[in-house]
Amino acid sequence: MRTETILLIAETEASRIDAYLAANTDLTRSKLQKLIKEGAVALNGKPCRANSAVRPGDAIRILIPETDEDRLPEPEDIPLDVVYEDDDLAVINKPKGMVVHPAPGNPSGTLVNALLYRFRTLSGAGGEIRPGIVHRIDRLTSGLLVVAKNDAAHEALARQFSAHTAHREYLCLVHGNLKEDSGTVDAPIGRHKTDRKRMAVTEDGRRAVTHWRVLERFGTETLLDVRLETGRTHQIRVHMAYIKHPILGDEVYGSPAPKLGLNGQALHGYRLTFTHPRTGETMSFTAPLPDDFRTALHRLGGSEPKL
Repeated sequence: MRTETILLIAETEASRIDAYLAANTDLTRSKLQKLIKEGAVALNGKPCRANSAVRPGDAIRILIPETDEDRLPEPEDIPLDVVYEDDDLAVINKPKGMVVHPAPGNPSGTLVNALLYRFRTLSGAGGEIRPGIVHRIDRLTSGLLVVAKNDAAHEALARQFSAHTAHREYLCLVHGNLKEDSGTVDAPIGRHKTDRKRMAVTEDGRRAVTHWRVLERFGTETLLDVRLETGRTHQIRVHMAYIKHPILGDEVYGSPAPKLGLNGQALHGYRLTFTHPRTGETMSFTAPLPDDFRTALHRLGGSEPKL
């Protein structure tokens, strides 16, 4: 039977490995406890117990047996906005609504399916379900991401994201008028205690840091430039809701229904900067705002920022 392998290097300390992994993977605590009992979770190369302690730098390996929902993704002829491409990597402008990789409930129609059709080779370092995927943007967010065509490029890019030397910048419209012109949200993020599909600011979550800067004020809404220092799931959405300025159209984290012509949430990854894994050259790419985001700005009386 084929298995998927997940490899993690612990960044923080935790009293129980099952709780740590539940906060840092898409797996539920009950699923993890079952895998641990079956010997499918190793801590520093050795089988562990559910209450084994985790320390920074620990290596954790999870082997997940294939299920009917875990079939290998198939190539699909889905249009892609390829911003840049060479022998090692490609930069994609992902549209809002596209899932990055197959998962239960989304077995096809994902970015991975499109990548498999478009490119002859993709890295395997992320596993067979996630070929080429170095980092993610959630389904409801548009914007730039880099994919790797070989394992060497994948590992080099992954190290940059882990060390926070690769930079991601976003534009978002939020509710309310922020008092300051700039600021930082430094609040740990983990799985919501009762809703496993949501993230939340939690005491036992992973450190998450978001820097924001006001670009334009509209009274009841504000346009922000946001830079991620860390890259947690739904980080910007969670942090903006946490400071009582949720993103327009983000119904999951407390915003009213979309308005101003928006088709979903007003969050767009407009700039991506990293070092090329082969040449060492600093590379920076920008992606224009989606049409609905641009429409919302015009209806507020604002103008599209120069990227």
